[in-house]
Amino acid sequence: YELHWETFIAHHGHFCVELALVGMILYLLLQKGKPSGRDSGPLTEKEVEALCNEWQPEPLCPPLSASEKRRSSPPVVSSLDGPYAMVDGRRVVNWCSTDFIGISGRGEVLTACKETLNKYGCGSCGPRGFYGTIDVHLKLEQELSNFMGTEEAIIYSYDLATLPSIIPAFANRKDVIICDEGVNYSIQNGCDLSRSRILTFKHNDVADLERIMEMVAAEDTQLGKKLNRKYVVVEGIYSNFGDLAPLDKIFELKEKYRYRLIVDESLSLGVLGKTARGACEHFGVLGRVEIVAASMGNSMATIGGFCCGDREICDHQRLSGSGYCFSASLPPFLATAALGAIDYLQEAGQEQVSVVRANARQLRERLDGALTGLQVLGGAVDSVSPLIHVCLAKQPLDYTTATDLLQDVVDECLKDGLLLSVNSVSRLDASKPRPSIRLVVTSQHSGDDIAAVVNTLSKVSKKLLVH
Repeated sequence: YELHWETFIAHHGHFCVELALVGMILYLLLQKGKPSGRDSGPLTEKEVEALCNEWQPEPLCPPLSASEKRRSSPPVVSSLDGPYAMVDGRRVVNWCSTDFIGISGRGEVLTACKETLNKYGCGSCGPRGFYGTIDVHLKLEQELSNFMGTEEAIIYSYDLATLPSIIPAFANRKDVIICDEGVNYSIQNGCDLSRSRILTFKHNDVADLERIMEMVAAEDTQLGKKLNRKYVVVEGIYSNFGDLAPLDKIFELKEKYRYRLIVDESLSLGVLGKTARGACEHFGVLGRVEIVAASMGNSMATIGGFCCGDREICDHQRLSGSGYCFSASLPPFLATAALGAIDYLQEAGQEQVSVVRANARQLRERLDGALTGLQVLGGAVDSVSPLIHVCLAKQPLDYTTATDLLQDVVDECLKDGLLLSVNSVSRLDASKPRPSIRLVVTSQHSGDDIAAVVNTLSKVSKKLLVH
């Protein structure tokens, strides 16, 4: 019978499609490039010069706003003497230093650092795993673990690299991290580098934390997920707020829902707790938190950071902590300074720690109600925190306006001999806390210093913030 073309297509349609594709490929392969309209020879010098003049490079960084330009030239401190600083040739009271118990000026610590410099030189010549380990590093790790009541400790050469090294060492894209929405940029950076699922709860809101934990548990049950690692990350004292994390309640929740807890003790170490071991001791969970990290640049008055916990926690970081593996180790004389700080805290520093807390309570009590248009962040439970943030009572329309108003207050206080600072936040910081003036109380501030800062802030706030 005669083969109809429709019957052929119905039974051999795929053959037609393949034939069309082969034809298209052959057509494209046999096509010759069309000549461009211009000569393909080398450019003349005049053309090269014209192209160079027309080229405009992209800026290396975003341009500074007017507000940022104003804050880009802060007062320059030429010397320090206890609670005082020399700024532009004037002696002013320093309310910016986080040397809470005055270790930086202790003669025995400085002498020990000089002896270490004479013995080892300045640098350590390599990472810890590549000829960069000195005996003072090992001694410092042992003393830190003894002081913090843990099996082992590990030190990092730079505090800002500590948590961004620790968190990615233990968490990956399969894991869940729940952190307070107000955590510092170092923690945010560590969470981002881990590539984990990041969830945030409202600042210091334990009920919201439990809500998120329940949500994660329900999702895991519904989707039948395999077991993965889950972490809660908080600060002992929040650098952007000056208040304390309720570690006792957070610890109960992490035990209930089977999470691991990471606590940044950078601002609470040397200040909180019966023996100044930080917020974990203050809330009765010392030695029970899986990972404790801290900067050595505050109460210990040196440089670097550390992490302490079980032996497995620290050993894992020696191969997986990027800041430990790939950075030059801490200069030996700075490790000696940290050893001196620990000795002082254990022997004679308890009296100074008590003075810090008393000064913090006194300053908070006197600031409450004494300021016009300003308010102190935190409540009664935060009275022992030496970090105090003062913000505008009524927020203006935008972040920049609020920051500029507070900078006016700070500049006016400097004229009266008080060195204060506006809390600075990076553009990369996701938390964007309320703009605030940052005051740091130390054991070296006297009652007269506290009275002076309260009176000056009261006077300046009435002058600048009453409309």
